Amino acid sequence: MVVQLEPDQEEFLAQGVRSGRFATVDEALREAVGLLKDREIGSAVKRAAGRKSLAQLFAESPFRETDMEFERDPSPLRPVEC
Repeated sequence: MVVQLEPDQEEFLAQGVRSGRFATVDEALREAVGLLKDREIGSAVKRAAGRKSLAQLFAESPFRETDMEFERDPSPLRPVEC
């Protein structure tokens, strides 16, 4: 795989190797990809945990204490039992 980096990115990696933070540029890139993967997985878990059922959404709605009545119109594309 060939990866093209911006000059400032190359310098950042080289500086990490010079300082001893990383043994090689490859090691630094592996860690960077691992962190990106962890962040993506963490974001997906947070999104999934933040999902609520329709019942929860209505139970927490500011409209729950009003006299409003909500009805669902039957879809013309599929039958809906009411």
